[in-house]
This record gives sequence, structure tokens and C-alpha cells, in this order.
Amino acid sequence: MSPLATLWSRVVRGLEIFVITLFAGLVITVLWGVLSRYIPGIRPSSWTEELAIYLLVWVTLFGAALAFRRHGHLGVDYFVGKLDPAARRVAFYVAELAVLAFAGFALVYGGSRLVAETLGSNQLTAVLQWRIGYLYSAVPLSGIFVCAFVLEHLFSPTAPEAAPETDV
Repeated sequence: MSPLATLWSRVVRGLEIFVITLFAGLVITVLWGVLSRYIPGIRPSSWTEELAIYLLVWVTLFGAALAFRRHGHLGVDYFVGKLDPAARRVAFYVAELAVLAFAGFALVYGGSRLVAETLGSNQLTAVLQWRIGYLYSAVPLSGIFVCAFVLEHLFSPTAPEAAPETDV
């Protein structure tokens, strides 16, 4: 394995650990929120709902990027599975390039503008008083990962075979 491939696998593993950690934090936050409301003697926490919302957003965005890498995302491949291998290969490349265009424009570019504008306006969250721009940074960061995973798919030695065949 080349040094670049080793580095990339470590980056991906780091992202997986990051998502697992965020999800564990989400579970603990929601559990604490429930316990603090229903156990006598514990003052209900006002911050748990807000933190849980942002953790869920981060888990969703970065988890979606990881799911895309593994071709685990939702896809309607019934008709693609009926195509001959050459047409299936074309469909694979068209789909990957469409994802690259969307992730690059909407997530990376649009998300970067969103982060810059909210940081510039000094918006804060209602309860935790965190700068919203930092919380929104998950959008362009996850977009960067999606774009990188598209490139990984496109330049993979088995790229055309990555489009799954249907058994229907």
C-alpha cells in the first residue's frame, strides 16, 4: 500500500471514529435530557435539546459521506441493473459526476458561504451561546469528504463495477 493510500485510509478511519464519537455524545446527551426531566431531585437541563440537534446534524452529514463512500446510500438502480455493462459504466460515471457537482457547489461552496456569513454576523445559539458559524462548518467539511469519496470512486481500479447489479 502506498504512503498516500495509507494516509487516506487513516483519514477515513479518523472520520469513522469521529462519527462514532459524535453519535455516542448524542446518545448520552439525549439520555441525560430524559433523565434530568423525569428523575426527582435532578434539575432539568436546558442545553440538552440544542446540543442534541447539532450533534444529530453533524452525525447525519458526516455519516452520509461515509455511507456514500461504501455505496450504502439510497439509490434507484433497477433500470441501471437492466442495462448492458457499457451503459452501466456510463450511468455510473454520470451519477458520480452529478454527485461531485452537487457536493462541490451546494455543500462546499454554499456551505462555506453560509459559515462565512454566520461567523461575520456573530450569530449565537439560543442556549449554549456558541457561534453558529462553527456549528454550520459541518456542511462544507462533509462536502469536502463527499467530493473526495467521488474522486476515490472514479479513480478506483474497480470503478465501473462499483455500480451494483440488481437481482430483480
